Amino acid sequence: MATIISTGSFVIGLQDIDKTIPIAITTRIVGGKGANLGELTRIEGIHVPDGFCISTEAFKKVIEETPSVSELLDRLSLLKIEDRNNIAELSGEIRRRIEEIAIPRDIAEEISRFLSRFGENNAWAVRSSATAEDLPTASFAGQQDTYLNIIGKDEILKHICKCWASLFTERAVIYRLQNGFDHRKTWLSVIIQKMIFPDTAGIMFTADPVTSHRKVLSIDASFGLGEAMVSGLVNADNYKVSDGEIIDKKISTKKLAIYALQEGGTKQKEIERERQNSQALTDEQILNGVWLMINPVAIGSILSKVGQSLLYTQSL
Repeated sequence: MATIISTGSFVIGLQDIDKTIPIAITTRIVGGKGANLGELTRIEGIHVPDGFCISTEAFKKVIEETPSVSELLDRLSLLKIEDRNNIAELSGEIRRRIEEIAIPRDIAEEISRFLSRFGENNAWAVRSSATAEDLPTASFAGQQDTYLNIIGKDEILKHICKCWASLFTERAVIYRLQNGFDHRKTWLSVIIQKMIFPDTAGIMFTADPVTSHRKVLSIDASFGLGEAMVSGLVNADNYKVSDGEIIDKKISTKKLAIYALQEGGTKQKEIERERQNSQALTDEQILNGVWLMINPVAIGSILSKVGQSLLYTQSL
């Protein structure tokens, strides 16, 4: 049974996020990505790596208790889209101040308890989850930062601050101004989630994002971690499936991939020339991934390592 999350909590386990609570409330506490991950943990057969969220309450506490940042936000709120130079200067200073913040002891202790529960020395993904993601009238996708393969409590705390700071990139600030969002009413949760290390990563759309055809599933996939694909470093393969059959394939030349380093962090690696034009997923893996998305309870006995990476959920 789900735990009803409290608006006073600083750290919340993914299993404790219940999207049956009105979405407006859940999203205000853990952001759009956090709310969706919480819902997915309740679906049998969908593998969501262990993790937890630093709630927006922690973000608000840090901002409110840092007078220099509050003063800069007051100045930022007076600017117009045309004030590009001032936006660049102020947003850069806000990011610098937030990155230098020492996370308050009570919040850091809660984070430490969750890390101890799951294994502090594991590799972690540190992901931003904003309260203004995937809205009907605006999309903030990709505007805040994600950090992969972060190891050790001190590094995790540092990258939480970097995620908070990324709410104030020049791009994000201008987008909020264009769409009428108050800088002080857009908050950020941070997701701390165990890393997985796939041979291939992909994104599956249950409706074709180009044509909106709801009976065509579309998969983008590339070698290594998905960061190379979502950051635009490589052009991904695209596969379209309908009624259990692959109806179209576009195989891209994939020259680079991003892989995890043993000591933490990631690196770009050139893909062997003979693999650059090969399918990132075989036809069998494509069809198995689609079938298992529709029938997730069968996931355990069928998926290969690559297939598992398709159904593991770290970012929505």
